[in-house]
Amino acid sequence: MRIDRIIEQADGPVFSFEFFPPKTDAGERVLGQALESLRQLSPDFVSVTYGAGGATRARTPELTKWIKNELGIEAMAHLTCVGASREELRELLDEMTGAGIDNVLALRGDPPRGQTDWTPHPEGLEYANELVELIQEGYDVCVGAACFPEVHPQAPDLAHDLRFLKQKVDRGVSFLITQLFFDTELYVRFVEEARAIGIEVPIIPGIMPATNLHQLTTMSEITGAAIPRPLREALEWRSHDPEAVLQLGVSYATLQCAELLAAGAPGIHFYTQNRSPATRAILSALQLHRPWEPRPDLHGAGGRPSVRALA
Repeated sequence: MRIDRIIEQADGPVFSFEFFPPKTDAGERVLGQALESLRQLSPDFVSVTYGAGGATRARTPELTKWIKNELGIEAMAHLTCVGASREELRELLDEMTGAGIDNVLALRGDPPRGQTDWTPHPEGLEYANELVELIQEGYDVCVGAACFPEVHPQAPDLAHDLRFLKQKVDRGVSFLITQLFFDTELYVRFVEEARAIGIEVPIIPGIMPATNLHQLTTMSEITGAAIPRPLREALEWRSHDPEAVLQLGVSYATLQCAELLAAGAPGIHFYTQNRSPATRAILSALQLHRPWEPRPDLHGAGGRPSVRALA
């Protein structure tokens, strides 16, 4: 089923998970365990990444097909412009659509490992909006795209970034998923600015629980997502105790998700890193608490808790 229709027909927020194709047998076992655990929470869809620099390109359609056809979970395949000609991209799309995959996340992609500058394939595409156009010209699928609440690393400012984003939407993108971020106000501001220039598609916040300080720092450097100073300091103070880091990360992400849903976010997309415990705990709490449903303040206490309470 197309994700735009899933969002349109949902009677509440949609919840989704992102996985990456494993490279080893051990990685496959970890992923299988995570999928089995998270399937019990009835996700609305999952997405499968393309791998750094397109390194796991061949595995993405295979894993996406398995999740959709064998596990019965709606699945979306990532597709990037990296290292592929137009013809190779069409071949991948033929494979995906032939297997019944209805959803594609269209991305420019990062440079291959070891390269710092983006160089398009000589017979390929340079920008994500070109990939969106290629998909829409020949395939009846729902196309999603990425967006950046803290501005794309290569954009000079938010205004330029949003104008480029609108080009993607105008060429056929049906929904957006944000890069990870840790401050709700960034998302709220971004959505307001996007709506102001005519971007009306659903914008789903992407959340990665801060359960490992080293991993979090690496992801922050790659994506440009700022780690709020109080959160970083709280994680550093607990860095000698992995269990304490995990507990703090789960608590922070749960409150952040509650804030986002209370503010009207159409759902949450979890960056799982192919593991389930943190995501399972967060989503279970959200499904029980249902922060998207309005309710009166308790004893005039001033509303819902905020992630700032952890600062």
